[in-house]
Amino acid sequence: MNTPTKATLPTPAPRSSRPEILAEEIIERLTYRIGKDAKVAKPHDWLTATILVIRDRIIDKWMDSTRKTYATGAKRVYYLSLEFLIGRLMRDAVSNLGLMEEISGALTSLGVDINVIAGLEPDAALGNGGLGRLAACFMESMATVDVPAYGYGIRYVHGLFRQQMADGWQVELPETWLAHGNPWEFERRESAYEIGFGGSVEFVTGHDDQPRYVWKPAERVIAAAFDTPVVGWRGNRVNTLRLWSAQPIDPILLAAFNAGDHIGALRESNKAESLTRVLYPADATPAGQELRLRQEFFFSSASLQDILRRHLQQYDDLTSLPDKVAIQLNDTHPAISVIELMRLLCDVHGIEFDAAWDLTRRTFSYTNHTLLPEALESWPVPLLERMLPRHVQIIYAINAKVLVEARKERNFNDTEVRSISLIDEGGDRRVRMGNLAFVGSHSINGVSALHTDLMKVTVFADLHRLYPDRINNKTNGITPRRWLMQCNPGLTGLIRETIGDDFLDDAEKLKPLDAFARDSAFQQKFAAVKRDNKVRLSNLVAQRMGIKLDPNAMFDIQIKRIHEYKRQLLNIIETVALYDQIRSRPELDWQPRVKLFAGKAAPSYHNAKLIIKLINDVARVINNDPSVRGLLKVVFVPNYNVSLAEVMVPAADLSEQISTAGMEASGTGNMKFALNGALTIGTLDGANVEMRDNVGADNIVIFGMTADEVAKARSDGHDPRKVIEQSRELAQALAAISSGVFSPDDRNRFTGLIEGIYAHDWFMVAADFDAYAAAQRDVDALWAKPSEWYSKTICNTARMGWFSSDRTIRQYADEIWRAG
Repeated sequence: MNTPTKATLPTPAPRSSRPEILAEEIIERLTYRIGKDAKVAKPHDWLTATILVIRDRIIDKWMDSTRKTYATGAKRVYYLSLEFLIGRLMRDAVSNLGLMEEISGALTSLGVDINVIAGLEPDAALGNGGLGRLAACFMESMATVDVPAYGYGIRYVHGLFRQQMADGWQVELPETWLAHGNPWEFERRESAYEIGFGGSVEFVTGHDDQPRYVWKPAERVIAAAFDTPVVGWRGNRVNTLRLWSAQPIDPILLAAFNAGDHIGALRESNKAESLTRVLYPADATPAGQELRLRQEFFFSSASLQDILRRHLQQYDDLTSLPDKVAIQLNDTHPAISVIELMRLLCDVHGIEFDAAWDLTRRTFSYTNHTLLPEALESWPVPLLERMLPRHVQIIYAINAKVLVEARKERNFNDTEVRSISLIDEGGDRRVRMGNLAFVGSHSINGVSALHTDLMKVTVFADLHRLYPDRINNKTNGITPRRWLMQCNPGLTGLIRETIGDDFLDDAEKLKPLDAFARDSAFQQKFAAVKRDNKVRLSNLVAQRMGIKLDPNAMFDIQIKRIHEYKRQLLNIIETVALYDQIRSRPELDWQPRVKLFAGKAAPSYHNAKLIIKLINDVARVINNDPSVRGLLKVVFVPNYNVSLAEVMVPAADLSEQISTAGMEASGTGNMKFALNGALTIGTLDGANVEMRDNVGADNIVIFGMTADEVAKARSDGHDPRKVIEQSRELAQALAAISSGVFSPDDRNRFTGLIEGIYAHDWFMVAADFDAYAAAQRDVDALWAKPSEWYSKTICNTARMGWFSSDRTIRQYADEIWRAG
């Protein structure tokens, strides 16, 4: 085994964590790295100086972790994800290093409030929702449980988008998180790779007289690496998040510039940089589809070249790749990696095709995150042939192997063969990236027990028959460091005071808190913490939106990507029905409630954007109606991101997890809310099923159809019109929305949205409405009994330790990666 270290270097002395020393270092960074006198330094200067001091302490541990991995020859995990929703990093790093009190004290001695400067740190705009946040939790947990790992993704300049509201409509603006640089990252100029597109493939004879295929791209860009350290709990290991930035081979065409074509001279530069500007560019046009595919191949190819370079730097050849490398595909976005690794092994490193296929399958594993067929990516064959001609050849070669195996060894019929084929022959030929990821991996995991079971009988039913040992379950988890200790210090302090500190290192040791669920004194303290968190959220809403909230009301929160299957529409329709009832039956004992929504809709998803508009239109009417008497308020908080979630999650009394059963793979927001002492109202979908099993059926409010019932209703012919006619409250709410009661400026605005429920009700909004409304009234009755309410929510906090991402990562490491 070769090691990159040629000499033993002295180890730096441990750095002091005394507040006075930290304060001196902050002043030193402020002066010599930022060029500011403390007397004139602005809050953003103090933020950067503080980050640099923290970063230096991380670097020591980062280098120790890297040296340890090389010295032990440990297997490395490479996590490929198009999203990493890491949020702000300063508090995360300081907390995991155990320096929160010391850094806070150092800043206080300098007249600086850590809360003020921490709030200035921009959220890294590297993700959209649960997929990216899961990847971030997993990176932190891999460092925490001592798994050597790299995360690979794209360094988006503008990320998804910054959401604003204009008259209740979502408006997408560019996110500018990198406008003033990123003090956490390190550019690695030595780790730059050429990425090709287009061109042709030539068949040649190599020096060993073996036939070779040579891809000659017509276009090339440079993938440049930027590294961010990821600190595990107590700083025991620091792993690396490596993000790729696209750069042109020639930044400017000087001949064109000097000839007067000043714009055209930058054409290649703009084309390269467009690759890493925006996450999920709209793909409604051929140009948008091409850009998405270019992004996916760009980061996949760069990552694989980097992985092979690192492996060969330490080991003699590539035959040991599966023993030393585990590559995890986070959804189908990086699925082209399977083919790119085959190309590199066969065409660049001269490995025979069957041997390369064996190495590839033993190296890759794939996490599926969706049962929606449209979300399992597919690409037109002509587009792939134009952009990646060699890869299409390999895809067809692999497809032939798989189909022959299915036909000859498993006796698959024509229908089954068509189902497992990498090429969808229905209409224009398309490459199925989900099938590609499946056949190219030794492990395919779902992210909740229900989701995994459904995978076997729906999207991958025939592939499961062909390879029955590959599908397994790894239920998602969340990092308790960010989603309890950092976002909810009040509750963390109360738990430490009550049961001690063991849960800080093992979230499953929250269980002793169960004994205090009915303790009235503890309930009062628990309720006080919750109220403080609600006051904090109320202040944020007042500051950003000018809306005053009552922290004594129930905070009923649904925050997630806006999608019809997540059923924000069901929530707002029930809100309209509740509004009607409050006005028509004022004598009843209604419980005051604040309905809070947040989330972004994909720019090209018309119905999702219409749902946002509906929520805002309903909010305008209800919030300005004196007959409601403050009993109901509706708020859509714009620009949902990690930092906003860190305020909203601890403030929630009720967590809305109401997706159509069988359509949510797992969900992780459900876990965050419950851990922070919210009661869940939800369907038996995704991880809600396992949450019910862990917290107890009495401590979660379950309603609605099961996944089997949804499937049966769709196959038998669901009649939503009949259902609506039999539900007075639903019919009246739908009539009010569709007739323009909430949109007097455009009375037909929501007609099409409501007609979809009458016509097909694919997401079972009408089918589940009465059960949902009844469950909400049960919630009202429970809220009226504080002792019962808090006994249930305390049980939720106490019993959510199993949903730590540390547990999930240990399962991946033991059962899939064989690492750590």
